[in-house]
Amino acid sequence: MRYQHAVVTGGAGFVGSHLCAELLDRGTAVTCVDDLSTADPRNVTHLEGRPGFTMVEADVREPFDVTPQADLVLHFASPASPADYLRLPVHTLETGSLGTRNALALARRHGARFVLASTSEVYGDPREHPQPETYWGHVNPVGPRSVYDEAKRFGEALTMAEAQANGTDAGIVRLFNTYGSRMRGHDGRAVPTFIRQALAGEPLTVAGDGRQTRSLTYVDDTVRGVLAMAGAAGLRGPVNIGNPDEITMVDLARTVIRLAGSRSTVRYIERPEDDPTVRCPDIALARERLGWEPRVRAAEGLARTIAWFREQEADAAAPARADTAGRDGVPKAA
Repeated sequence: MRYQHAVVTGGAGFVGSHLCAELLDRGTAVTCVDDLSTADPRNVTHLEGRPGFTMVEADVREPFDVTPQADLVLHFASPASPADYLRLPVHTLETGSLGTRNALALARRHGARFVLASTSEVYGDPREHPQPETYWGHVNPVGPRSVYDEAKRFGEALTMAEAQANGTDAGIVRLFNTYGSRMRGHDGRAVPTFIRQALAGEPLTVAGDGRQTRSLTYVDDTVRGVLAMAGAAGLRGPVNIGNPDEITMVDLARTVIRLAGSRSTVRYIERPEDDPTVRCPDIALARERLGWEPRVRAAEGLARTIAWFREQEADAAAPARADTAGRDGVPKAA
């Protein structure tokens, strides 16, 4: 299904910026709404000037509107990395509550399809494995991670209430450990942290004994899954969007070292409180209702992501190199 005008809250963020680009490629006009509290505006610089793209700097915790009328609202606004939600705990909870309310109100006014970006974090430290959508989770509601977990859990409840009470065509996707280009090296998530450390030749800091698992989903696969859900009018979900291929954290670290051609070693550090032991999606529902499953294997996706980080390092170094040379490229005298 092709939409005419989509609103992407959090559209300047990591996943949101990829969604904006893919929607534009599919012929959909896009309004990106972001307060830039955790996003890098350079994520959407390449979209500025493209026909149909509009950037609106706004905080979704306050009511907002867009023109022209939208027929799709993708609510991706939220601090998502540990570094961000631990720094902005109240902001995170308010974005999941007030922000979701305001995004749902926009969808209701415009008669638009609404998709909430929820997370595998709603399963907490799961006691059922892999995790199907019917599993209610094992979450510490007052722990340090609760500001993110409970924001998303409340957002899910509010989305369902809106659909039932007001008939808004709303659905929920639960995303599992998405990674790829435009992640920040210091955001606290495993993949960018390991890549940053490997490229710098630093030890890769693995929490605990490194045997805890995650299921990594390359961003291109996540975007396809989200837009498949967007096109599944009437489907509320929630639907898991993730890669069921598990990997331990120590194996992930060693894979990054190998793919980066790094001489880094592994250093074990204290495991954070409430750090999940396992995380793996049951994607039977996504296969059945969306015809979706991941395509990008971890080695391929990690290699692409490492290459992107290298490009960023090279771009950052270029001005410094230019500043040390004269106009003819000859180094300046000290």
